[in-house]
Amino acid sequence: MSTALETEEQQALRAAVAALGKRYGRDYMTSVVRDGAHPRELWAEAAKLGYLGVNLPEEYGGGGGGIVELSIVLEELGAAGSPLLMMIVSPAICGTVIARFGTDLQKQQWLPGLADGTLTMAFGITEPDAGSNSHRITTTARRDGDDWLLTGRKVFVSGVDIADATLIVGRTEDTRTGRLKPCLFIVPRDAPGFQRSQIDMELQAPEKQFELVLYDVRLPAEALVGGGDDAGLLQLFAGLNPERIMTAAFALGMGRYALGRAVEYARTRQVWKEPIGSHQAIAHPLAQAHIELELARLMMQKAARLYDEGDDIGAGEAANMAKYAAAEACVKAVDQAVHTLGGNGLTREYGIASLITAARVARIAPVSREMILNYVSHQSLGLPKSY
Repeated sequence: MSTALETEEQQALRAAVAALGKRYGRDYMTSVVRDGAHPRELWAEAAKLGYLGVNLPEEYGGGGGGIVELSIVLEELGAAGSPLLMMIVSPAICGTVIARFGTDLQKQQWLPGLADGTLTMAFGITEPDAGSNSHRITTTARRDGDDWLLTGRKVFVSGVDIADATLIVGRTEDTRTGRLKPCLFIVPRDAPGFQRSQIDMELQAPEKQFELVLYDVRLPAEALVGGGDDAGLLQLFAGLNPERIMTAAFALGMGRYALGRAVEYARTRQVWKEPIGSHQAIAHPLAQAHIELELARLMMQKAARLYDEGDDIGAGEAANMAKYAAAEACVKAVDQAVHTLGGNGLTREYGIASLITAARVARIAPVSREMILNYVSHQSLGLPKSY
């Protein structure tokens, strides 16, 4: 794996996180899933070492880095078989949004805890009837004196059971135009009227998925991120670009883990005279999977760098492309890994079969590959919309 595009500090971070991930590994994560628990030990140790908050401002206890560094952390944990999905949500989306747009009070209240892992935040945007169409979001907030009343539904919200609060994307009425516009609210876990129910998933992951129902959830004025009326759309995209970049890192780590297991097996598994990895029918697909993972990482690095440099428009295109490329590369790598191991690829001993379902997540969430193709065809190529 080439790291020539990274600084010495970034390469050192990659090596250190890889060592941490190796100490936990796939067996740790599968045991956590089997027990219905959460990877609290890994989360706490990663936080203690400064990895969870590496992208957050130093003045609030973070590492002062960016999404480049945070994506390195998630990718390397994934490559070791123990990815932390909540890294996408808590420090990457919520931490970034609050750091960029939060009030001083919101920053003081949330960023130190998000950085040291003592606070966790979930993110709710998807709705049952809206899917990938954020313009159809019906969760709305209305004024009631100095307070807000928030009503709506959300689905596929990760980690609400362990999150201290959920960053909810809703809409408010623009006092100047009368139209509804996006807004983000910090909703505490114990807020009256804030109900959650777990979604029964085939996916084997420690992070549970939830449907949320909000019925006139009363929130103080300071629950509105930024406290102003103008930045809702900017806030939303400030969170969605890191989400796509980190999903790419999640997919890359998973693909690298599966490929590593397959290569190890192909080197040692002997059926005829030579190990099966000497046969091109086995070796070439693995080499192709490696190439595609490396290409996807290049786009992820580009997207992360553009984002950290403040180029939100450029980062938007690159982040979508990176997420698409990484998801495709991950699915192919996992499929080829299972195929390389044959029957062993479906056993619990080798720990790859469960990745068949997990790899599909990167194609579907946080936005489907078809919506990314829509984005690229419209935004990059200038083709007309059909919707």
